[in-house]
Amino acid sequence: MRILMVGFGNVGQKIVELLSKPDRIKILSDLTPVFTGIFTASHGAVVAEKGLSPLTCLEYFRGNNGFTPTLPYYYPGDIIDAIDTLSYDVLVEVSTLSITDRGEPALSYTEQALKHGKHVVLANKGPVAFGYKRLMTLARTQAVKLLYESTVMDGTPVFSLARNGLTGCSVTGVTGILNSTTNYVLDGLRGGKSHDEVIQEAQIIGVAEADPRYDLDGWDCAAKLTILANTLMGSDLTPMNISREEFRTVTPEMIRRAKSSGEYIRQVGSAWREKGRLKAQVAFRRFPAEDPFAFVRGTSSALRIETDCMCPQMIFQENPGLKDTAYGVINDLMTIVRSGFE
Repeated sequence: MRILMVGFGNVGQKIVELLSKPDRIKILSDLTPVFTGIFTASHGAVVAEKGLSPLTCLEYFRGNNGFTPTLPYYYPGDIIDAIDTLSYDVLVEVSTLSITDRGEPALSYTEQALKHGKHVVLANKGPVAFGYKRLMTLARTQAVKLLYESTVMDGTPVFSLARNGLTGCSVTGVTGILNSTTNYVLDGLRGGKSHDEVIQEAQIIGVAEADPRYDLDGWDCAAKLTILANTLMGSDLTPMNISREEFRTVTPEMIRRAKSSGEYIRQVGSAWREKGRLKAQVAFRRFPAEDPFAFVRGTSSALRIETDCMCPQMIFQENPGLKDTAYGVINDLMTIVRSGFE
């Protein structure tokens, strides 16, 4: 399987590490990955039609803070040209989500690869958050796979569960704690830490970005909720259609009242149908201690799926890391293999 990877941050590097150690993941005996190109937004790119040594690329990238023109396989062209002209089977897009640019440029990369009849695997939420319907239509027309297990809950098999385990069910609602940064900060505030103190702590351990407002104000949760609603409930939303409650609405007094009542405040994304119309929102809600969502602590996540055929199903994910997200991408690659890829 010839792979063209866009994005070589923490997730991309972890994917290379795992794929280079097939003894650690049994199913990889069925997959022989060959990286024909690795691209970054601002740290250079490398290309080799016959295949790169991914571990050598990783070592060089870390030692030189990027790919430089001194490398024999350095590629000076842009990503769209590479997508149009290089030889590859699967585009793996793991760059950073951009809300302000409506999922671009990853959305264009994905669309262009599909037009060329290539499979696409995403960890970047942008393309399916902002272009789900047209991308899926294009993938079906081209008879290729568009997979994105790592876009929600870090590779937990949410979409493969729905695809393989909820056949014949209609999903009527989803509710989830989907952003680990916000959940971590809320727990810290409940424990008596100041806002600045818990944010700094979250940044030190890598849970929060330098500017955490993107997570705290619900944009990340809205993007994930969009993907869930579009995939599981047949909607055609973008994150811009989802109402968001910003973190500043959660006051210290609210935290104290919830704690004194034995309750937990959580940022929750919800989608449901009301009089035939799909509604979706990201809001802060209080849960009693016995509620399953109250047990979601730290960087953990949870998703509740309601259907017309069964009682609600709960999926829990406990304190995920980079390996979880990387494995979600690898699992999608294996799905392509199992679908008859040659």
